Amino acid sequence: MNQYNKSTIFYKTDEEVEFIRESCMLVCKALTHVASIIRPGITGVQIDKEAETLIRDHKAKPGFKGYQGFPATLCISVNEAVVHGIPSKEEFKDGDIVSVDCGTFINGFYGDAAYTFALGDVKEEVMKLLTVTKDSLYRGIEQAIVGRRMGDISYAIQHFCEREHNYGVVKELVGHGIGRNLHEAPEVPNYGRKGKGIKLQDGLVIAIEPMVNLGKRDITKAEDDWTIIAKDQKPSAHYEHTVVVRKNKADILSNHKIIEEAIKNNPEIKEISIKS
Repeated sequence: MNQYNKSTIFYKTDEEVEFIRESCMLVCKALTHVASIIRPGITGVQIDKEAETLIRDHKAKPGFKGYQGFPATLCISVNEAVVHGIPSKEEFKDGDIVSVDCGTFINGFYGDAAYTFALGDVKEEVMKLLTVTKDSLYRGIEQAIVGRRMGDISYAIQHFCEREHNYGVVKELVGHGIGRNLHEAPEVPNYGRKGKGIKLQDGLVIAIEPMVNLGKRDITKAEDDWTIIAKDQKPSAHYEHTVVVRKNKADILSNHKIIEEAIKNNPEIKEISIKS
């Protein structure tokens, strides 16, 4: 799904930022609804239908459906699937991890966010992967301030996941700018060097989304020509926020907190213990 206008970066006005925030909040309402109903025994097709209904009830459009031919509202990636999974009729099982990525389009702007859910009795080593991946997202966001470089975001994520925890950071897929288009410049890699890349300026809106494998970083594409899978078949985690670069602290336009409140009320999901 990653296609960018690589030549132009569109910095957003305060009014445009609020439109994007509205879109992102609707994404998170959809993910919150998913968090309230997902469990072993339910299918990706079922939660996809629920999410699409909620989005359309808010007079918005699913951001992913039809994008480059993608057939669904949600990207649902289970266990070793990294991203871009197509919702299926296969029931989720106890012990599965399910990454759910959602986009919306309303008032001329897109929103984008993702969350990985741990269903039932998930192995401790996999729970640690989820915790570290989620933590790395916020480490990246901490660098999204005026005057820093894109490489500072990238390095913070990569160093924490690879050097400190020996996980595989996927390099072929990256975060992105977002606004009137779902994917805009600049690319936001989850790997890189401090002090390298574009200088971050006020009003830059980007989706930061670590995609981290328990094993090696190598990936392959499934037969459906969409789903990206960890080559070694080990689990992969994915968390995403849309943020706007500001002077002292990035403004997070999406909201995982409401998703996590729903998780607390769903006994079928294991909580991830890390800040939001």
